Amino acid sequence: MHKLTAKPLSALAFEPFGNVIEVQDSVCHYPINRGFTERYHDLAQLDFATAGGRPVVSLFRTTPLPRPLSIRMMERHPLSSQAFMPLGDEPYLVVVAPTGDFSITRIQAFIAGCHQGVNYYRGTWHHFCLALNKTSDFLVIDCGIADNNCDEVDLSEQQIVVTC
Repeated sequence: MHKLTAKPLSALAFEPFGNVIEVQDSVCHYPINRGFTERYHDLAQLDFATAGGRPVVSLFRTTPLPRPLSIRMMERHPLSSQAFMPLGDEPYLVVVAPTGDFSITRIQAFIAGCHQGVNYYRGTWHHFCLALNKTSDFLVIDCGIADNNCDEVDLSEQQIVVTC
């Protein structure tokens, strides 16, 4: 058994795996709708072009795993990116590993705030949605494609995630 300590999610720390989707003064933003709305523009590099893919918008309702939180599998989408945006007021956990051949020693864990979404780059290894405290809803934008776009790997050694 191996312990992973989850660290706070930030754009810089998450950059090797994808984009953090959140309101920040440092990103391109400008007023629209006669000044009543601030648009934070182009926050994720969505990638659906492979093999005629198209964007699909879904809602995922995710139930927390039992504690202590044990990671036993990872998945990746080799043909597209995949974006998650929480719809509630609860933090959640993001567990990732770099693209390429999977390595259990390269897994990282992040605690995402309720105002932070993530967009996984094509091929980034990740765990499925991990609600922490209660059942949570996520808006998901991924690829509608006829080809298989999900590879899974079972971990040879369980990973226990420490969130505090």
